[in-house]
Amino acid sequence: MRLPLGSSCILRSLFPHRRQASNPQRRGLSAAAMRLVQFVRRGASGAVRVGVEQGAGGLGVVDLKAFDPSMPSTMRELLQLGDEGLECARRALSSGQCVVERSDLQLLSPVLAPEKVVCVGMNYRDHCLEQNAPIPKEPIIFSKFPSALTGPYDDIILPSESQEVDWEVELAFVIGRGGKHIKEEDALSHVAGFTVANDVSARDWQMRRNGKQWLLGKTFDSFCPLGPALVTRDAVGDPHSLAVRCLVNGDTVQSSNTDQMIFQTEALVAWVSKFVTLTPGDVFLTGTPPGVGVFRKPPVFLKKGDVVECHIDQLGSIINKVV
Repeated sequence: MRLPLGSSCILRSLFPHRRQASNPQRRGLSAAAMRLVQFVRRGASGAVRVGVEQGAGGLGVVDLKAFDPSMPSTMRELLQLGDEGLECARRALSSGQCVVERSDLQLLSPVLAPEKVVCVGMNYRDHCLEQNAPIPKEPIIFSKFPSALTGPYDDIILPSESQEVDWEVELAFVIGRGGKHIKEEDALSHVAGFTVANDVSARDWQMRRNGKQWLLGKTFDSFCPLGPALVTRDAVGDPHSLAVRCLVNGDTVQSSNTDQMIFQTEALVAWVSKFVTLTPGDVFLTGTPPGVGVFRKPPVFLKKGDVVECHIDQLGSIINKVV
């Protein structure tokens, strides 16, 4: 008897694959090149799912929970499983089963409700030159509340409290394995992968209000579009040699390369873990290159109807309309 389309996923739900024991000799997290996403099915109840892209762009997404019902429904929970979760994702991708078409899903932020959103200021040499500012000798760390996170194609909401909302394209990475006092030489083994972020910023609140503390100006709702996928380490050649661009209404406003970063991924993990324990799902935004609106002459800020695209080679683009 010929089985109907999708029956392999039904059979898996009845006879789930037996998990294999993790191999302690593996290279830690991200031993397979994958693009992991979070999504909801259009017209469904809104249940969050984790999936694996079949390719960067128009191909479908393999639904991990449909492939193996014992798998969790969120990226953070998947990362908490460590190599076991990523091995299941690898098997699901290889199977070609349980595929959801792009037209049937809405991509969410790759991580929802992380414990921490860690941000780094003044971390591009060319951005420091843009401001005539000295090169920092230590990472400048601040944060956003996790509620600022929004999806790769969701709207950026202009708050009535600010008239100076600005763009900042940034390389982001996500912690896959937690730890404290992590050595720089071990740091990459704690990173699950990389993604694209827009560190949307209300410059009036960042630079003049709230005692010039940056938090409020950085953490309005929708001020951290993230995505489109969490690209695992092995799928990225060199995260510190990637072209970075931001376009507003199709015009390029930022264009640089992650080789301009002063403190790279390993240094940031080691530095921040001196102060706080890192946990799976923690998001790091690593700083922005020159070209932000506030330092233009005259300054330029976002307005309703603008469309902001942030692109990083090998990772993809996030595109957000300002409303």
